[in-house]
Order: sequence, then C-alpha cells, then structure tokens
Amino acid sequence: MRQKIFGLMKNIGFYTPEEAKLQRILYKRLRRLTEDVVKPEEWKALKSFCIQHLNENVLGRDLFGLNPVIKVMQNACILAEEIVVNRASLIALLLQELVEHANLPIEEVEKVHGKEVVSIIQGIVRIHQLYQKSPSIESENFRKLLLTFAEDMRVIFIMLADRVNVMRQIKDSENDEARKQVANEAAYLYAPLAHKLGLYKIKSELEDLSLKYTEKEMYYHIKDKLNETKASRDKYISEFIAPVEQKLKESGLHFHIKGRTKSIHSIYQKMKKQKCPFEGVYDLFAIRVIIDTDIKKEKQACWQAYSIVTDMYQPNPKRLRDWLSVPKSNGYESLHITVMGPGNKWVEVQIRTERMDEVAEKGLAAHWRYKGVKGESGLDDWLASVREALENNDSNGLEVMDQLKIDQYENEVFVFTPKGDLFKLTKGSTVLDFAFHIHSGLGCKCTGAKVNGKNVQLKQVLNSGDLVEIMTSNAQTPKHDWLKMVVTSKARTKIKQALKEIDARQHQFAKETLERKFKNRKIEYDESIMMRLIKRMGYKIVTDFYQAIANETLDVNNILDRYLELQKRENEQHEDVVYRSAENYNLQQAMPEEFNVKDDVLVIGQDLKGLDFKLSKCCNPIYGDDVFGFVSVTGGIKIHRTDCPNANELKQRFGYRIVKARWAGKSKGKEYAATLRVVGHDDIGIVNNITSIISKEMGISLRSININSNDGLFSGILTIQIGDTGRLEALIKKLRTIKGVKQVTRS
Repeated sequence: MRQKIFGLMKNIGFYTPEEAKLQRILYKRLRRLTEDVVKPEEWKALKSFCIQHLNENVLGRDLFGLNPVIKVMQNACILAEEIVVNRASLIALLLQELVEHANLPIEEVEKVHGKEVVSIIQGIVRIHQLYQKSPSIESENFRKLLLTFAEDMRVIFIMLADRVNVMRQIKDSENDEARKQVANEAAYLYAPLAHKLGLYKIKSELEDLSLKYTEKEMYYHIKDKLNETKASRDKYISEFIAPVEQKLKESGLHFHIKGRTKSIHSIYQKMKKQKCPFEGVYDLFAIRVIIDTDIKKEKQACWQAYSIVTDMYQPNPKRLRDWLSVPKSNGYESLHITVMGPGNKWVEVQIRTERMDEVAEKGLAAHWRYKGVKGESGLDDWLASVREALENNDSNGLEVMDQLKIDQYENEVFVFTPKGDLFKLTKGSTVLDFAFHIHSGLGCKCTGAKVNGKNVQLKQVLNSGDLVEIMTSNAQTPKHDWLKMVVTSKARTKIKQALKEIDARQHQFAKETLERKFKNRKIEYDESIMMRLIKRMGYKIVTDFYQAIANETLDVNNILDRYLELQKRENEQHEDVVYRSAENYNLQQAMPEEFNVKDDVLVIGQDLKGLDFKLSKCCNPIYGDDVFGFVSVTGGIKIHRTDCPNANELKQRFGYRIVKARWAGKSKGKEYAATLRVVGHDDIGIVNNITSIISKEMGISLRSININSNDGLFSGILTIQIGDTGRLEALIKKLRTIKGVKQVTRS
C-alpha cells in the first residue's frame, strides 16, 4: 500500500524528485512518532482518502511555492515532536487540506474518524477564512477573534506548527513582501502565544526568524558577533560560576546553577531600548541560581545566596530588583542583581527557589505580558490552564486538554470593515449597532448593509467574522423604532440624542411658522393668551403642541382663528367690569408731613439714625439699580427697584408712602443677592459650563441653583451674591455666549 501511494504521488504534476524523496522520509518519521497515537487502521483510512482525492490534482502550491502535501506532513512532524498532541489533532491536520481544497466530504471524515476530528478541521477552515478578509493583524481584537474562531485549543497548536514550518521553509523565497508579512504576524501574534503556552523553543525561533526576514542585516550582524564571542563567553560563565558554586556548597545550600545566552531577538530589543551597539549590551547572558529548600525558608535561603554572591562580586545597587519582599502583581518572585564579574564585566544574576522558578516557568508570572505585551487576565488564566494540561504527561492531563474549549469571548462578536479593520461589539449587535459604533453620523444615515456580500436590513444580527459594509443615504434620518433594533448603550444613546435634536428643530420650525402666520395676518401675539389656548386644546406640554403642528395634525389657520376667538372673549370680559364713579371715591389719608417734601432723598448705605430700611425680597435690588423706598406699616422702609413687579401697584395705591432713594457713592465691598433665570437646550455639560463661568468671576458666588428639564429644554433659577449692577450685566453677557443658552434674564 505504501508503494502504491508513493507511486501515485510521483505521477502528480507538482512533485519534484527531491520532494518525492523527502515525502518518503517524512512518512517514515511520522509513522514512528505517532505509533502510540494513531492506530494502523486509521493510517489505512488516511491513505485511502489521499489516493482517492489527490488524483484530482486540485491542490496547488502556496504563494511561496511550497508543496501542500509536503508542508502538511512537516507540520504533523513538528506537532508530534515539539508539541504534546493527541490523535485527533494529527488526523485533522493531515486531512484539512483535502477537506478544504480537494472536496473531501466532511461527513465522510466524521464517519471514519469521529466528530472530534471534524470539529478541529472546521476550526482550521474558519481561521483560513478569517485570513482571507485581509484583517489588520496587529490589533488586540484580532488575537481575541483568532481564539474565538479556533474554539478548540488544538487548532492553535496546529496553527503554531504551521507557522513555524512556514518560517523555516521560506528562507530562500523570492517573495520578499509576503515573507515580511508572515514574519510580522509570527512576531506579533504567534510568538507571544507560544511563550505563554510554554513552547519557549518555538517562541524564540519565531522571533529570531522574524527578525531575520524583516531586519536581515541586523540579524546576521548580531549572529556573527555571538559566534565570535561564544567560546570566550562560555569560558567566562564557567569562571564566574566556579567560585560561587564552591561558596554556596560550603554554606550547606542545595542548588543548581545554569547560564543562558539571550536570543538574537532579545539582544536586538536591548540594543534598540538602550540605543547602543552590540558591544554596549553587557547582559548578553544571565546566571540563574535555583535553590532547593523548604517553603518556610525560601526568603532566608535566597538572601543567604545573595550575600554570598555580593561578597564575591561588587553589586550595582541601582540594578537590584527585589521581588521577594513584594512579589509582582502577577505572582512573580525572584531576586535580580547585577554584579561586577571578572574582567570588570557586569553580569546579571537571578536568585530564586525551585517553587519560584516553577511558578515563573509555568506562566503564572505572565512573563511575556510583564515584558510589555498587554493581555487580559481572563485570557492569561485560560492559557495558563492550557499550559498546565500541555505539560502534564499523564492521560488525565491530555483528557483535560481534549475537552478544553475557548469561551472567554462568548459575549462578544468581532466584525470587519471592507478595509480589514476589526471591531468588537456586544453579542447580539445589529447592523445599526455597528454603524453607530463606527460613527454617529454614519449611524444616522444608515439604510442597511452588505454582510459578506449580501444585502441585509438594519436589524440584521451580526456574527463574529462578518465582513460588513454600511449603506447610507443623505435622505435617511433616525426613527423612534430604531431603539428596538439596537442592543448597545452607545447606539441607543446616540439615537435618542439624534431624535431629541430632530424634535427640537421641528418644534422651532413649528413655532416660527406660527409666528409668521400671526405677522402675515397682522395679529398681535400675546404669550399669555397663547398659553391658555394651548391648555384649552388639551396639551399639557407646550412641545407636544408644537410637535402636532410639525406633524400637520394641527392646522395653523385653525389655531389663529381659535386664538382670535379667545382674545375677543377676554377683551369683552374686561369691558364688562363696572368702574366706580369719581364722586363715590374716598380720598385716602393725606401723606404725612415728614414724607411730603419732594426733595428729600433716602441715601442707601449711609448710617442714618432713626431710620430702619431693608432690601425688598420681591425684587432683590442691588447696588446700581434705580430704587425707591416704601414706608411699611411697622415704620421701617423697604427698598424696591423701580422696575419691581409690585412698583406700579404700590405707587397707585400708596403713593403717600413712597420715598425717593439712591445709593451711596460706592458699594464698599458689600454683596447683594440677585436671581437670574436661564433658558436653553438641555445639552450634556451645559450646567457645568454655567457654574464654571460663575465660579471664575471675582466677587461673585453662587448660592443656589434649581434646574428643570423637559423635552430637550431646561429652565434654571440661579441665586448669586454680587456687588453691583455693572458686574451683573457683565455676567449676563458671558452667560448668553454659552452654546445652548437661549435666554438670560434677571428676576
């Protein structure tokens, strides 16, 4: 059977003699690696699928010219050799190309190999479809979407194996642009995942190869420098460790010491960060002292080792990192010191216990995140649990890994724009939610969308991976029923705000239409009569009245007729009032002699003996107002503004009690209470703007504020303490300049 399949593959056009030879080697190697995982009968079924569908010769080479069959077998070898994996992963990897490109029915795969294999294949296909949308890879949202699409963690393992293999095979590719793109994805997306999963060798290889393809000259420069210094570096590490090892043994500590050279990528990052050449990176390697001790004696043992090392080598106090006393928030514990070793070279020494090293190595320290790559705690915890299962060699560990599903983002969906930008939305979000998420202007004009090339309505619910193109029209305006089509608070708020603005414009237009009709028919407009008419027509809220005009449910001409009718009726009632004859009018008591002197003037602010005067609360006069005095029945004098609402009545009925009054020369720092009425649009932040202006004015303080809001409009009563009318007029002018304020008057 093996000869039969090889004979078949030789006849397929895209096989070269070298590839046919490599294929035989890979087949033997794969069978040896998987003999305890994949059963012989399953290999037989795999061969059957290959013979049946490879004859169709539909599998083409990729953009790098790689043979798809060879590539899949190489991926499988990496998966089996470098990643702990089960049978379902291997079979899914080997059959995925046939399912996706050679029309191998997924039902047939499920019948022979089971649902688990099919689930993994579908995850791989979804990932490939995701890449076809040309997304922006360098985004946190894409990493989340990748994990969401994968569903089963083993899909990520397969993607890692594939990416490592591709990075190894494309070193001689002439497609430099595609190679750089693949290299950037490897560094940003796959290397951090590999690190978190504990696949450190894969992580370092991906980073180094990425640097090799994107910064070729720098990569070889650092590599050559490392090769030149390797012998001397190894010798130096031995010289450094030997005396330390001896002293630690004499102290009775149980330990082991290892030296590690930084990867080329890490050295490059140091050179960039420190802005120095290769020779300026003094910590090309680090010495790690790992102590085996009881958990109760951990700190004591670490500080004992620290004392021994620093007694032998001069420490750099600025480079001490004590994460023993106060561990990092992610749980990382260790002592990092930098000492002057032989030959006056700085050497980094890390001191920790076996337990601390295990915690750090297993990912609880989230080392890649603490180095600067951001990630969510939920995702980190999840990947850490995968790492535990990955490194557990017993059957239970593999079972846990088999059952592990990704559910971190079950309440989120990720959708693309036609340009490949990726956005995160709440699960259940519609086309309208997405439009408002991008921009409120786009949402207000949205008429529908194309989702994955198909026209859909505003209420269409979006799924992760959808490619959404919003359709708009300048004639479109928000509707009240849109509020039922959205699930996100952002969209709902924007729609309400837009509807409120539309209503305000309609109300203003209706009011202007009504006023224009009054002017055209030369009818005098009386606000009080109009308010009574509105109430008689059954409208409790004025804006509802104007909305009815805007909706054309009320006829403006009919309103004018009813207004004239009400105006006439009220005028007739005034004419029916019976006026008393002059002869029956009893003259009031004459004004007392002391107040009958026309030239006497009460000067407010001077200390006049025997005179008690107060500022009236009905009009709150302040320094600078035109005022008069009114003698009360108790003998005191109340000071009123000449434009006081009660002034005319007081003068007509009690003219003999009126006293002329004026203010003294200056206010002399006194403050008086004044009340302002502010009317305007109910916009966010308008109250803050009003209070901010008042608080910035010298000599003015805000005592109280009362705001009432209704249908997009607000009315506020402000009580302030102020020195004189000049300052008050200046303040009123400033308040009128605030956006949204329509009217400022003094009460």
